Parts: sequence; structure tokens; C-alpha cells
Amino acid sequence: METISILEARRLALARAGLLKPGWTGMPARARGRGKQALKAAHKIIDRFGYLQLDTVSIAGARSHAIVLLSRLEGLHPGLPEELLQPGQPLFEYWGHEASWMPLELYPAFGFRRRALRHHPWWGDIVGQHPKEARTLRSRIRQEGPLRSLDMEGRGSQGWWDLKVMKKIATALWSSGELAIRERKNFQRTYDLAERVIPGNVLSASVPEREALPRLLLLALKGHGWATTGTLCRTWRLSNMKEKIDRALRRLQAGGDILPSVLIREDGGRTPGWIRPADLELADRLKRIRPRKDQGVLLSPFDPVLWDRDRVRMLFDFDQILEVFKPAPQRVYGYYCLPVLAGDRLVARLDLKADHKAGKLKVLSARMEHPVGREPARTALERYANALQLSVSGAKP
Repeated sequence: METISILEARRLALARAGLLKPGWTGMPARARGRGKQALKAAHKIIDRFGYLQLDTVSIAGARSHAIVLLSRLEGLHPGLPEELLQPGQPLFEYWGHEASWMPLELYPAFGFRRRALRHHPWWGDIVGQHPKEARTLRSRIRQEGPLRSLDMEGRGSQGWWDLKVMKKIATALWSSGELAIRERKNFQRTYDLAERVIPGNVLSASVPEREALPRLLLLALKGHGWATTGTLCRTWRLSNMKEKIDRALRRLQAGGDILPSVLIREDGGRTPGWIRPADLELADRLKRIRPRKDQGVLLSPFDPVLWDRDRVRMLFDFDQILEVFKPAPQRVYGYYCLPVLAGDRLVARLDLKADHKAGKLKVLSARMEHPVGREPARTALERYANALQLSVSGAKP
């Protein structure tokens, strides 16, 4: 049984996430503007994880998917991440661990999920419960073309259609694969028939579940470096599938794609997990490097290295909390805090509010989580403000 230390697992996670020097990550660290090279670099980041999680909150000046790319690609135009999902681009939007943009080549691998979501997990058979509205929505999209959520209102025999119901039906038809998200403008989804969005050869490709699961689990491990079975499952929200997951992992192990690896925690405890053979060698080399501790970078709360809170606590000794849904008096850190990464540690949190019209990025709060956090917090803030073409206002860290 292979073993790995917390230090090795933490640095490996950052290397696989593209947050160390390119020589260790194999990923670009710069992208100029919003041209073809910048677009290529953005897609390379997404390909590494297999997903780019979406979130609507933009108070900090950019939404999560943009912050993830800006944190890795210095010089990237902040508008490019909002333009990634367009006809002709090799991405599609679907459910990963949350709604995400994913490489188009993964579309066939989620056939098992589209079949499972013919009955929506939140609303049940909402299409069957509202057949008239569903027929109307299908007809409108087929005859009129792509339809935004805001354009789904229409005149029915009993007055205006219930827009909330129509949006739920659209979401259900998208989840089951009948519809697809064609693009987003101002973060508004535009729905279209799947056959008009997904290329025919991709749409018709069939990947059995027994082949899709090992592929997805290996891709998740590729992005994490070392991970527990639970983290691999949570990456794609593979719940209530224990026997199938166990079989898929055994197949990957038998094929030499993954190795069982025990994480030796700082308290001496042992946590079983998995690692790819190449990453085991990389982890051993990474324990001898010295990541720069004076340069900081701001991370999205939904960054691939942060969304799994238990993993963050174990590897970084950092309590990653999102307080968007808490009443203001109950917040400890702030509404939408961005953690600061310096070297291989999370050293601070900044709560920011952008005013694009005024060209300002206001620091609402700055909390140091490490004695050396102040300088990297400042460099992280400056880099982020420059990326958004804003000037910093309020008390700096």
C-alpha cells in the first residue's frame, strides 16, 4: 500500500489544479487578451478538471468560472470566460457536481445521468404533470428557434403561462437531454433542441454506464491528484452507486491506471484514497520544492481545489465557508469571501465588492489566516484588480 503525506497531497493538488509553476503543472500560466491563444489556454484548464463550475454571484467583479480562469491565466481578458459557451465551441453545459461547462467529448459519458433525470430529482415528473405547457415549450423552440428563460412567457387558454413552471419544464428537458443550453448571454441560459446544439456524431455516441464510470472517476482523480473515493464520487455527484463505483475502481486498479494510497495525516491518522502512478512520482518530487510565499492569488470559493470542504480542511487546515445565504449579523468572514493562496497555503480571505461603472474594487473585509498573509493578500488583490481593470478602494490588507 502506497502512502502520501499531507504536504505531498497538498502540493500535488495544487500542481494538478494549475496553481504552481507551469513546469510542475503542465498548464499555461499566462494568456493574452481574448484571442485564439487565450481561448486555447482556457480550454486547457477546463480539460484538466473536466468541468468549470458555474455560479451566478458576481459581487466580487466576476463570476466563479471567470475567477477560476483569471487565477490561473495572468493577462486573460475578464470578458472571455463569459463567452466560452457558444455554438461551435467544444463545451456543453450539464450537471457535474453542480451545473458546469464541460468538454464536449464528455457528453456521451453522461448518458446514464440523462436517463436517470427523465424524472427530475426535485420536481418529479413535472413534464408529465404539465403536458400542455411541455408541448407548448417544445413547439416554440422547434418553430421559433433558441429560447431564453426570459422569453418563455406565452398566451394560453387560461391566461399567461406560469413562467416558474415553464422554467422548471425547460430545466427538466435539459436535464434529460431533450434540450441543451446553446449559449449564455448576461448569464441567461438560451435553450435549444439538443440536435441543434450537440454535433450529430457526439449526440449519437453511446457509452455504457460501466464504461462511463471508470472514465469519469479517472478524470476526477487526474484533477485532484490524490483523492478519497468520496471526493471522486462527489466530483460528479455519483450518489447511491457504491457497488458500481467499487467495481469501476477495481477495474482501474487492475488496469494499472490507479493505485490505492493512504494519506498519513498530521495527527498520525490514516485516510485511504487513490492516486495515479505518475502522480505518485510527482508528489515525491514536489515535497522538495519551495513554492513562493510572497506572491498571492485570489481563488473562487468554488475553485476545483476548494469546493470539497472536508478535503480543504484535511489538506490545508482551512475552514472554507461560504456565507452568501447567512443573514449579515451571522456572518463571520463576509458575504462572498475569496481565499488567498500563497505558496502552498491558504493565508487570508478577502470580501470584495466591485463597482464597474465607477471603476472601483472595494475591500469590505480582510482577514488574515496566517502570520505571513498580509503581503500575499496585497499582491493577490492587486493582480485581481488589474485583471478586472479596476482600482482598489477601501482599507487594503
